[in-house]
Amino acid sequence: MDAGQGLSTDEVQSIREALAAGRKPRVVFTASAGQIAGQVGQVVELTDPEVSDEFVVVRFGRDELPFSPADLAVAPKGAGRRVVEPKPEPEPEPVAAPEFVLDTPRVPAQRQEEPKVEQTEKPPARRAVKAVKPKGPAGLTVTLAYADGEWTVAAQQGSKALAKPYVVKPAEALKMVALVDVPGVQEAVEQILGTERAEAEQQAEKLRAELAEIEARLAELREAR
Repeated sequence: MDAGQGLSTDEVQSIREALAAGRKPRVVFTASAGQIAGQVGQVVELTDPEVSDEFVVVRFGRDELPFSPADLAVAPKGAGRRVVEPKPEPEPEPVAAPEFVLDTPRVPAQRQEEPKVEQTEKPPARRAVKAVKPKGPAGLTVTLAYADGEWTVAAQQGSKALAKPYVVKPAEALKMVALVDVPGVQEAVEQILGTERAEAEQQAEKLRAELAEIEARLAELREAR
């Protein structure tokens, strides 16, 4: 398993099943996790992925922090366990044989100075630690809309619909718009309501005329008895 690939959808499902069975699967942090890459942690919870991309809660040391699937990979077997390697026994030093010298003058060996090589060690580059974003509540959106002669109100939090569009009275729509102190919005609503009012009055006048005509016809039929 390559620690840089992140968790696949099937691996996330396997972790979800393991948590349901009471186990806490081990994972290893990938390079996208920042400074803790290569370390091993335990998954303790999976939150709602629709609320946040970082829905995999991992216990690392004494902390429990949320991460995205790209920051994690399934830990290989034996990961996190230290293997004690046996120390090699020192090899015995060879014993030098005695040297026999027959009247030979000793010539002092010339001491050769080894050239000094200055080594400059570069400090290890620090990898940026990924900041853990605190989970906040998802945004709430309330929409007032007008279409086909009807006013509707809908509410949505994040990607979850709290209230499907339902019809409200024009007076209630006007009260909602009055709370929005934006030039032009209230005038637009009042113009729509004025147009609807004029159309309703014309229709009512037409119905009154038709009703008067029907009543006159009915009166004629009654007199013809």
